[in-house]
Amino acid sequence: MEKSKPVMGETVEALEARTPLRFPREMVVSLLALAIAWEILSKFVPPFVIPSWARIGKSVLGLPADFIAITLARVAVALALSFVLGLGLAIAMYLSTGVERYGKPIVRLLMAVPVVCWILFAVLWFKWVEFRIAFVLIVVCGPVFLIDFLDGMRGVPRELRDMLRSFRPSRTHFFTKLILPATLPVILTSWKINLSLAIRVVTIAELVGAVTGIGYGLVVAQELFSVADVFAWTLVLVAILFAAEAVVTRVEERMLRWRT
Repeated sequence: MEKSKPVMGETVEALEARTPLRFPREMVVSLLALAIAWEILSKFVPPFVIPSWARIGKSVLGLPADFIAITLARVAVALALSFVLGLGLAIAMYLSTGVERYGKPIVRLLMAVPVVCWILFAVLWFKWVEFRIAFVLIVVCGPVFLIDFLDGMRGVPRELRDMLRSFRPSRTHFFTKLILPATLPVILTSWKINLSLAIRVVTIAELVGAVTGIGYGLVVAQELFSVADVFAWTLVLVAILFAAEAVVTRVEERMLRWRT
């Protein structure tokens, strides 16, 4: 069976997961229909409301590439730090009931604070813009990593844990040979969730205070009342998110090949 051919009754999500770097026919048709409808509508509506694809394409070509690179670098660094922090705290909570009992309520509290409030706190507390953006991303994405990892570790079957403990493994072997491999599907799913979350959060954070990045580009487009530029930046964000999710899904497919 070829991977790109849909199976009878298979959902679009399942087909996308099975062929992450290819586009299912249903997706291509629906997006093409939306693009045609948009172009037709742009003929009857003023361009400051719905610009044509030609205007949006011209804006895309004129966007500063360094803004895109800066935003991607901010997301990559913050996600890496959030991952390390979340994994370390999840292991600490897994090993110590006391750490979990006292630490989990604080994590829940951090997750309940709206992103806008974290951005305002960062502006009030920190002077350096890069530190503000990194702080907001880490405090939003870190707890998500932590909770996902902890739930994944708790989900490892007790029979497997007892079986491995019968061999008297060291703590390092217990985690590297059982817990982390068994938690790998959860870790990869958490990465996909946090990628989407981080791209949206960094854009909002860059709207306030930053003088570079995609968020700042959106601010400039808004000040110039350039609707085409706003749509161009939006397309760039969507393309980045799709590409990042496709890469993670591809990695997931390779690392979890044993499940198929």
